[in-house]
Amino acid sequence: MRVEIPEPLRLRHRQTPEGRTWLDQLPTLIAQALKQWDLRVDLPAGTMPWHGHTGIVVPVLTTAGVPAALKVAFPFDEALLEPVALQLWDGRGIVRMMEGDESIGATLMERLDAGRSLMQLPMEEAISLWGGLVRALSIRPDDRQQWQQLPHIAATAERYCDELPQRWSDLSEPFPRWLLEAALELCQTRGAVSRRSSNDVLVHTDLHYLNILAKPGSNAYVAIDPQAQIGDGEFAVAPCLWNRLGDLPQRNVEAALRRRSSQLAQAAGLDEDLAAAWSVVREVENALWYLENSGHSGDAQRSLWVASTMAGKTLPGLPSAHELSVLS
Repeated sequence: MRVEIPEPLRLRHRQTPEGRTWLDQLPTLIAQALKQWDLRVDLPAGTMPWHGHTGIVVPVLTTAGVPAALKVAFPFDEALLEPVALQLWDGRGIVRMMEGDESIGATLMERLDAGRSLMQLPMEEAISLWGGLVRALSIRPDDRQQWQQLPHIAATAERYCDELPQRWSDLSEPFPRWLLEAALELCQTRGAVSRRSSNDVLVHTDLHYLNILAKPGSNAYVAIDPQAQIGDGEFAVAPCLWNRLGDLPQRNVEAALRRRSSQLAQAAGLDEDLAAAWSVVREVENALWYLENSGHSGDAQRSLWVASTMAGKTLPGLPSAHELSVLS
């Protein structure tokens, strides 16, 4: 059965030579993985496979008839490290990997219920489940070789110390200096590459509500699509602040966002102040990226609203929280 490539995935990747090359190769890569692991496509007629920004996920059946999911990802650094992280977690709080082939960017995983994520749950329940997963995912480095392949949050912060001021300047200082300095302050204290802490854990840095799915026929939820780094567990909170902004109350919305951050940190056993500070850093960096890339002005406004709100002084002139661009 030929697997069709979803048009949104084509649109995203045909903008670059590397993306066009990958799209040309993708049918062959899928066919190779199906043959290699003796899989049968399990797509109802007329339906498309699942996809994200950087990969395609095809529901399949193994020779034993076990439902599984075949993922083929665009070969960028984070995607290449996903199987490494999955091996370290070994199904603890995250989708279980069954097979992997780095040479073709393919991973075979247990199949989850793509229609049931934390996005559909009431916020109180979503926060509780999120916190439990963070606790499960927060494993400490051991002597397994795979740990050596993963980046450190401290190194990311040190790089930001050098890069963020220059990027801000290159963009003609698009937001107040105090917000940039709020991000840099934490980067300077947490960013020494030589800084290693006994509290460092494996962190899923993109653990938002849509990246947590239910197991079929169960109320158990696990994470998917890990972007893994080693360091402060508090680094994981930010994606749950820039998503589901529409669920915030109309009144005192800024205080409600800060309260959500505290609730997420409490549910996961994290330091509330450090979680808030890392959220400022991450959203300042996101805002700069959006401003550097055309067509993302609404996303930049959302990031600046979250960053400045978490820093304690929401920037004037931005849309209200419920008018901000929604992540798709």
